[in-house]
Amino acid sequence: MITGYRAARSALRPIKGAAVQQRRNLSIHEYQSVQLLNSYGIPTPTAKPAFSAEEAESVAKSFGKDELVIKAQVLAGGRGKGHFDSGFQGGVQMVDSPAQAKEYASKMLGHKLITKQTGAGGRICNAVMLAERMPPQKEYYAAVLNDRARGAPVLVTSSQGGMNIEDVAHDTPEAIITTTLDFDNGISQQEALDLAKKLGFKPEAQQNAADTFSKLYKIFREKDATQIEINPLAELSDGQVLCMDAKFGFDDNADFRQADVFKLRDTTQEDAQEVEAAEYGLNFIKLDGDIGCLVNGAGLAMATMDVLNLHGGSPANFLDVGGGATADAVKKAFELLLSSKNVKSIFVNIFGGIMRCDVIAEGIIKATKELQLTIPLVVRLQGTKEAEAKKMINESGLKIFPFDGLDEAAAKAVEAAKSA
Repeated sequence: MITGYRAARSALRPIKGAAVQQRRNLSIHEYQSVQLLNSYGIPTPTAKPAFSAEEAESVAKSFGKDELVIKAQVLAGGRGKGHFDSGFQGGVQMVDSPAQAKEYASKMLGHKLITKQTGAGGRICNAVMLAERMPPQKEYYAAVLNDRARGAPVLVTSSQGGMNIEDVAHDTPEAIITTTLDFDNGISQQEALDLAKKLGFKPEAQQNAADTFSKLYKIFREKDATQIEINPLAELSDGQVLCMDAKFGFDDNADFRQADVFKLRDTTQEDAQEVEAAEYGLNFIKLDGDIGCLVNGAGLAMATMDVLNLHGGSPANFLDVGGGATADAVKKAFELLLSSKNVKSIFVNIFGGIMRCDVIAEGIIKATKELQLTIPLVVRLQGTKEAEAKKMINESGLKIFPFDGLDEAAAKAVEAAKSA
């Protein structure tokens, strides 16, 4: 979602490769981010959400001024340049009256906004945010994230805000300043002031900028955030420093202690199948190929995808059943695989450690019978309860292609998909 951090990080060191991985962070809407910032004393333009065109008109009236901005609340970047499935252009619009706020909200709400980040399917807009128009004198960029190379959180800043940080990282990497933060204490007041001066904040704005840097890290640590991006961080003519646009990510592993944050999750912005898979403890990501994959362990799943590609095949998904899957979860995994019309064969590759092979075999047999599976099914089972699992499959009488070797199994899955 927030590619700015990755690009900023790439300015610090080359990224040699990338891999598909299960998302590990919760994202929240901009209006929710504004509320979180304000709760920590970080100033923003006054902003309020609305969930209907009529409410948008009412909210606009409550500002006591006509010149506002309305933003579609969709979890994707590039909203301003996006378009709705209705043909309406732009998810960010200037409004000059409550009536106009109502008009624009009616064109946004209930429609899908399509941007470079959403793909052709777009994402549904269920809310809009109305905010004060506050033209900045100068725009900056600030982000807090974990940097694995440094083994510490970092504050990434730039005097070139209000634009794609990817472009800044590519064209003028020297304009990006990366400050390593102390995990317990964040950034000291003196370091924050020095950074504000280095970035070019005018004297009357430097303390405000320093306070914002410090408070951003406080949110980052206390709320188990994985990333916070402020773009732009605006300096006004009177010395105020405001967060004009904020994007947050939170670590999914912290949901047990961040209940207030995770209540903000909007599953309408996520892939419905990935949400359903997570309810069964499955890590599922759709891809564009024609070979359905069911594997345990992210590393083995990646290796399985590589081997399929090596043999000329194309995986239709990443699916890790983990170490505690039940037969019902395995059946659900098959349902997810079969939901794609592109899938021409299924490759099950299990190395039983914590995950027992006989449990997988039970799920395979249950799914094959109950779902009336007709496409070729290639199975490789190794490890705990392997013998029992193979016996179950052999005695089932079902048309399943069993293999011991990974290469042979992958080659068969590819062959089956191509001949389907």
